[in-house]
Amino acid sequence: MRVNLFDFELPEQLIALRPAVPRDAARCLIVHEDGLQDRGMSDLPTLLGPGDLLVFNDTRVIPAALKGTRTRRDGQKVFLHLNLHQRLADNVWRAFIRPLRRVQPGDEVIFGEDFSATVLHLEPGEDATLQFNVSGTQFEEAILRFGAMPLPPYIGAKRPVDAQDMLDYQTVFARVKGSVAAPTASLHFTENLVKDLKSNGINHCFITLHVGAGTFLPVKSEDTERHKMHAEWGCISEESAQRINAAREAGHRVVAVGTTALRLLESAADEDGMLSAWSGDTRLFILPGYRFRIVDALITNFHLPKSTLFMLVSAFCGRETMHRAYQHAIEARYRFFSYGDGSLLFRTEA
Repeated sequence: MRVNLFDFELPEQLIALRPAVPRDAARCLIVHEDGLQDRGMSDLPTLLGPGDLLVFNDTRVIPAALKGTRTRRDGQKVFLHLNLHQRLADNVWRAFIRPLRRVQPGDEVIFGEDFSATVLHLEPGEDATLQFNVSGTQFEEAILRFGAMPLPPYIGAKRPVDAQDMLDYQTVFARVKGSVAAPTASLHFTENLVKDLKSNGINHCFITLHVGAGTFLPVKSEDTERHKMHAEWGCISEESAQRINAAREAGHRVVAVGTTALRLLESAADEDGMLSAWSGDTRLFILPGYRFRIVDALITNFHLPKSTLFMLVSAFCGRETMHRAYQHAIEARYRFFSYGDGSLLFRTEA
């Protein structure tokens, strides 16, 4: 499938650099096969029904963005995102480095006082294996001291990361450390909104998918068949699996909060859409024509043109429907990407 089928023109001024305050004051575009509707995230308790089950990703973003200096020759700067779920040994980690061409096996990269790493091996793409000079609690302390919140490049290129991002780029559900990107659909939820949802009989449960730095990578090939998805680790507890199965068996909707939750649910579900406890890596690439097994509705932000996430929502609601929805969002001046507004998508049956 040609990648340019998922392209659209986005005015740069619609890229949100800060989130709405409060979080649930963000707008929400309802996308249904019968049409579009402009609402707000705070309206979710009236847009869903009693018994519907929201599935949140409870991953916690770590300050995994490191800026280092290569000691070989001219001291080139390199930028690194750690994938904490890919620890290979106590002090050996797989990481995402850019630009990869600036390092070679054997290079030492200095991140700060008494904190450095040696490049052991380069992987295809932009991954590398590094051995750090500290481990255990010393490693965790060094990350907190020298690491920064890994904001997406479309934000980080326009302003510096600051202390407010340590709060803004973390969901109220964040619990399990490991992501280098936030599950941004959940950024719209507040404790008050969750309370209102529960008062209307709309429940929730948690699963975990650690979002990797590969989520920021554009699709560089002209055909989707040539694009390689980066692996991301996730797990579903037996308790959450049972709650999701029970909701489906009772005829209620399973609502994935974010594309990360959707991909993990679809990766773990069997052919009949049933779940069991599950853990492992997923590389699931969802394109139009995919048969969804379990998710009935999706809460998500507005995504980049020609991205795997816009392809996913096009599979969920239909490519033409999503192009119309995004054109409406642009004309209505919705705010795009990680800190932007949200949408509630109801799955279109193929």
